[in-house]
Amino acid sequence: MISPRPGLAERLSRMIQVPTVSAEYAQRGPQPFEDFVTLLAELYPLVHEHLALERHTELGLLFHWAGTGAIADGPVVLMAHFDVVPVDESDDWSHPPFAGVIADGMVFGRGALDDKGPLLVVLEAVENLLSDGFRPARDVYLSFGGNEETYGHAAQEIARVLRERGIIPWLVIDEGGAVVDAPLPFVPGRAAMIGVGEKGVMTLTLSARGEGGHASAPPSLTAVRRVARAVDRLGPGTFRPHASTAIRRMLSRLADRTPGLPRYLLRLLAATPWLTARVFAALGGEPAALVRTTVAPTMQNGGTAANVLPSQATATINLRIALGETAQQTVLRVRRRIADPLVSVRVIEAGEPSPESPVDGPQFALLADALAVSHPGVPAVPYVMMAATDSRHFHRFSPAVYRFAPLEMSNAQRASIHGVDERVEIAALERGELFHRTLLQRLG
Repeated sequence: MISPRPGLAERLSRMIQVPTVSAEYAQRGPQPFEDFVTLLAELYPLVHEHLALERHTELGLLFHWAGTGAIADGPVVLMAHFDVVPVDESDDWSHPPFAGVIADGMVFGRGALDDKGPLLVVLEAVENLLSDGFRPARDVYLSFGGNEETYGHAAQEIARVLRERGIIPWLVIDEGGAVVDAPLPFVPGRAAMIGVGEKGVMTLTLSARGEGGHASAPPSLTAVRRVARAVDRLGPGTFRPHASTAIRRMLSRLADRTPGLPRYLLRLLAATPWLTARVFAALGGEPAALVRTTVAPTMQNGGTAANVLPSQATATINLRIALGETAQQTVLRVRRRIADPLVSVRVIEAGEPSPESPVDGPQFALLADALAVSHPGVPAVPYVMMAATDSRHFHRFSPAVYRFAPLEMSNAQRASIHGVDERVEIAALERGELFHRTLLQRLG
């Protein structure tokens, strides 16, 4: 029987104390990231002794754990990232965000949930298994990136290298879903929400030119007003709602766990995708984002002084493309909705949505089996990941890519991701380690 090492919370605390803020890489330089790599070697000596480590780009770590060869139809890739988002100094944290304070059964700090906590439970599981002389039946790769929050290329390069070597992962697991309470407003209990698909990401700029001059005698349609009108036309109803297969499967699995009248409602929604699309769209927020491409204006720019009409104005739009749609269709739809040839639409970046990974195959069954040990009674439920993860670089050539961090997260904890008082329960970390340890033990 394997006994996990004590001091798990303290190790996460030390990880949090290293400010690996990728958005501030230019100011901070590479040293915090190199310090973090050095720290991993100190905290996980057996991992570094028994697994081969490759560096890909400045910020990509790829560990290879050679299996016994009992199964040779592709390795498992366990992913996480060790960079974090910046902290707004005006925010009122209960504890300093990079202090890694341990209090009230929790570890506080930036990265506790996103994504140093999930990274830690992977390494804890591997270190504990190595201490017992264990080798997995399949090869295992640990893929850790240091620039996920800035859409960096570390994970992209790791995926490219594996594909170039002819290594097709049998299973890929990255951040994304979690063990949550009440996954829908009328669904009681806990569920392990596993992202079987991921929305695409697109950034557009809208720009328009106009006559500059003094603000005392403006024309009827300035550059600023033209761009503002275009942004206003890109409302929530820009894209039609559509319930993907993953959403229908989610509703069906939740129905099996829900008593009373809500069970019949969930089954009705699972059987009538057109109704699901309309109901979720009407609910707004996360339910609406599950069934449609979302449009979010994030930045506007134009002008040099309060009393000067700018000759040019721009707006930046962030879109998350729904499964089943394409980047090309998305741009065409935006242009049609704006309906103004004098507004230029330029694509800054575009990533297609992923295909859906299967829920009726051995990979998803393995996740459910591991959950039965680490989180007894918590069902594995498929859903659509709305944010972008590093795993998007694998879904083009790997048959089974899932987005799931095996940690309990309350609504308040989920809100703390990229926010204030990010924190994780120590007990949740212990169960997360057990999940990965069980998964690796059962690869055979």
